[in-house]
Amino acid sequence: MAFPAVKHKHVKYVFLLPAVIWMLAFTIYPLFHAFYMSFHKVKLTGPDVFIGLQNYARMFQDFYVGNAAKNTTIMVLSTVTLQVVIGLVLALIMNAEIVGRRYFRTLFSLPIFVAPIAMGYLGHTIFFEQGGPLNIALTAIGFHPIPWLSHPTWAFVAICMIEVWIATPFCFMVLLAGLQGLPEEVYEAARLDYKSEWQIFKRITLPLLAPVILIVFLLRLISALRILDTVYALTAGGPGTATEVYSLITYRAAMKFFDFGYGAALAYILLVVVMLILTFFFRRMREIYD
Repeated sequence: MAFPAVKHKHVKYVFLLPAVIWMLAFTIYPLFHAFYMSFHKVKLTGPDVFIGLQNYARMFQDFYVGNAAKNTTIMVLSTVTLQVVIGLVLALIMNAEIVGRRYFRTLFSLPIFVAPIAMGYLGHTIFFEQGGPLNIALTAIGFHPIPWLSHPTWAFVAICMIEVWIATPFCFMVLLAGLQGLPEEVYEAARLDYKSEWQIFKRITLPLLAPVILIVFLLRLISALRILDTVYALTAGGPGTATEVYSLITYRAAMKFFDFGYGAALAYILLVVVMLILTFFFRRMREIYD
């Protein structure tokens, strides 16, 4: 039996309604409610107390905020740069005609399908100081075992290594797609002028691929600023405060100490930082490519 055609001109809004409800319930409302909480001392057993900008002012006197901001900045810049560079190198290799490249592409893409928190817990096995596979390998080639998770510097390095392992496949896949989209005619013409593959890469490939590299870097930068899962699972911010990151102290403020107003203020400052970064990058892109 054929259903009669619906001719009402407003029927399109019916299909949009679930998406609108989802946005209002899980994005718009939480955004405004968090903004409200950031100006209040939120009590679980009584009415909220308006305290103005005290939550925001408190951040500038909090040692943990400054320490976490420093750790996050160093971790984000170092890991994202490595992810993009390694992803680009892998993309260049896998874009060439080599034996078994289909299998290598699949192998290099696998870590992206693993949950970051699972990779963090896996790191306990990999970086285990007494009998862990990494220290066993280092000992076998003549190095001393490294106190990966008990030394502040090495714990920081361990988290960076896990983060690079997790996110490099994303950079690799996007950059490989960008390379495969470059016009072949340009390379045919370039080989008449340049004999060196390095010259072709520097003068042809890199300029053409620059917009894709910038977008990948920006996407990874925004995502890395919210790093939480790996740190929480691998070190929980330790030893001491050596690996505490901004999202971790925000989580602790709200969900461990139930200081929801302060946690909301911390989260909103991160939102402002992300928006400023996005504005700067997109403005620069318009200036360059318009």
